[in-house]
Amino acid sequence: MTSVMHIDLISSVSPSKTSTHPFPFQLILHSASMAVADLKSPYYTTTEFSNSNLSSSSARLSYNRCLSFRHLARSPAPLIRCSVTSDQIQAPVGIDANDPKQKPECYGVFCLTYDLKAEEETKSWKKMINVAVSGAAGMISNHLLFKLASGEVFGPDQPIALKLLGSERSFGALEGVAMELEDSLYPLLREVSIGIDPYEVFEDADWALLIGAKPRGPGMERADLLDINGQIFAEQGKALNAVASPNVKVMVVGNPCNTNALICLKNAPNIPAKNFHALTRLDENRAKCQLALKAGVFYDKVSNVTIWGNHSTTQVPDFLNAKIHGIPVPEVIKDRKWLEEDFTQMVQTRGGALIKKWGRSSAASTAVSVVDAIRSLVTPTPEGDWFSTGVYTNGNPYGIAEGIVFSMPCRSNGDGDYEFVKDVIFDDYLRKKIKKSEDELLAEKKCVAHLTGEGIAVCDLPEDTMLPGEV
Repeated sequence: MTSVMHIDLISSVSPSKTSTHPFPFQLILHSASMAVADLKSPYYTTTEFSNSNLSSSSARLSYNRCLSFRHLARSPAPLIRCSVTSDQIQAPVGIDANDPKQKPECYGVFCLTYDLKAEEETKSWKKMINVAVSGAAGMISNHLLFKLASGEVFGPDQPIALKLLGSERSFGALEGVAMELEDSLYPLLREVSIGIDPYEVFEDADWALLIGAKPRGPGMERADLLDINGQIFAEQGKALNAVASPNVKVMVVGNPCNTNALICLKNAPNIPAKNFHALTRLDENRAKCQLALKAGVFYDKVSNVTIWGNHSTTQVPDFLNAKIHGIPVPEVIKDRKWLEEDFTQMVQTRGGALIKKWGRSSAASTAVSVVDAIRSLVTPTPEGDWFSTGVYTNGNPYGIAEGIVFSMPCRSNGDGDYEFVKDVIFDDYLRKKIKKSEDELLAEKKCVAHLTGEGIAVCDLPEDTMLPGEV
């Protein structure tokens, strides 16, 4: 069994050839003293590349060459750690876990020091950001992590460190995820750490994407699900409050995501409440798709779509304020009955319909919607448009009860912050639907009062509504 370790190539390169001689490049290592390793071993070969091979189009090759080493048996305790090399091989010095200057929480190749200044391409890069992901061994994360590492989310000049949270049960899978990230050679991915303790994994996080949650099983009441997952998000909120960046942005994906986000923010009083989001972007994307299909246009012609309320079957896809080609939807799709009944129901139950066809929940499209949600916060909102996200209702201009997390229309300047959209219209139909979702969230809030520091829980949900991904 081998583990892959990468090295940074710092010296100039010679004409293309294959060699079994000692490696001619300087190795930058994570050790107290920088050293040049003399690898005279039959266990490796080296490949040298010409300058033309190290163009920006193949930037990954310029500093991500691989060496394979024998892997020591890992400790039975699933702790955050780096991979190490066999003492039978002459290799770079490993990490000293007792040295506070080192990074004992790193994984594999990401334990090696890199020198951004030594690489011409990186001189224009931004300061590295830390992105923590819970449920990192799950299906949604399996799609999302590689989008994060590629630069698709935060941009082609934004290096990132991924901090991955799993459980004892999933730790082997978490190692597998880290191995795949190693093998993908993403230039922007500078650090990866894995672990099962949120107080370690969330340290200095600039973004926290909270995906891990227990799914609702057969016969489980919604109140039970709220309590079980609420305990998870209460603990994660406390961890974020203790060790994350003071301005960390938190995206809650695990369901029931609105109330989980509320629990999380209530347990993180040192973090601004408006920094917490519940993911409703997938619902918005689904609504855009259905409107585009009905109007016979491509979905990029659909704008100003809002999902109001809870991420449940009480959610309200707003066709009243939505536009197609800049024209209000009711003027383009004049079938009001279809809009109020068929369209609304299709969006509310799309997740369940997909499970019946696909046999599993919508992991890939959920990951895409997480990307969309983050990009809406880190890039300026197009003039006249907006996006949906579940946020804390305090200070909202719509008359929605304060103290809950409710999906509403927002705009952003691209700085990670947002503001409420004020130029929206309501009719009796829309108000009535919004009120139903509001009542549900107020009831959920009472149901988790013991987790938010607001007294004894009283669980009297108006009805046992389903989540969009349940059947």
